[in-house]
Amino acid sequence: MTDVFIFISIIFIASILQTSTGFGFSIMATPFLLLLFQPDEAIQINLILSLLISLALVWKIRTFIDIHLMRKFITGSLAGVPVGIFIFMTIDDLTTFKIVVSVLLLALTVLLLLKFRIKRTPFRDYLIGGISGMLTTSIGMPGPPLLLYFTGTGTKKEVLRATTLAFYLFIYLISLMTQLMFSGTTREVWESSLYAIPLVALGLLLGQILFNWINQQIFTIFTYVLLSFTGIYLLIESIFF
Repeated sequence: MTDVFIFISIIFIASILQTSTGFGFSIMATPFLLLLFQPDEAIQINLILSLLISLALVWKIRTFIDIHLMRKFITGSLAGVPVGIFIFMTIDDLTTFKIVVSVLLLALTVLLLLKFRIKRTPFRDYLIGGISGMLTTSIGMPGPPLLLYFTGTGTKKEVLRATTLAFYLFIYLISLMTQLMFSGTTREVWESSLYAIPLVALGLLLGQILFNWINQQIFTIFTYVLLSFTGIYLLIESIFF
C-alpha cells in the first residue's frame, strides 16, 4: 500500500508540474520512480506518460510554439539519441544512476541561481537539442538543458512551456521506441502507465489552473525549489539508504 500511495503521489504532482511549467514531469517523476522501479522501467513509464501529457496539451498552446527553434532542437536531438542509449546500456548500477541524475539537477539549480545568461545562436540551438536527446534516452529527462537555455535567454514562460511540450512529442516518442528496441519492456511498465492515466488527467486540469495563476517571478522561484528539492532528496537517498 505504501508503494501504491507513493506512485499515486508522484504521478499526480508531476502531472500538475508538467502542465503548469512545461518541464516538471520528467524532473519530478524520474528520480522518485527510481524508488519503486528499475531504471529502464522508471524511464519507460516516464516516457509514456510524458508523451500522453504532451499530446493532450500541445494543440491548446500551439500559438506560443517557437517553430523555428523547435525544428533546430529536433535536428540536434537526432545526434543525441544514439549517444544517450549507449550511455544507458553501459550503466548497470542503480546507485550510480541516481547520483548522476541528482548531481545534474543540483548543477542546473546552481547555474539558475547564479543568474546564468546566454545568447541564442543557431549552433547552441542545435547543441541544446542534442544534449536533450541524449538525456532523454539515457535518463528520461530532456528538460534540464532546455530549462537552462530558455531561462538563460530570458524566454517567457508561455513560449517555454509550449515549445518544450511540442519538442517532447518528438523526442519522447523517438526515445520510447529506442528504449523498447534496445532494452525491451515489461508488463509492469504498461500496467502502471495505464493505472496512472486518470491521475494524469486530473493533474492536467489542476496544472492549467495553476499556470494561469502564477506570474513570471513565482514561476522562476517555483523552478528553483523544484530542482533543488528533487536533486537533494535523490542524492541523500542514493548515498545513505
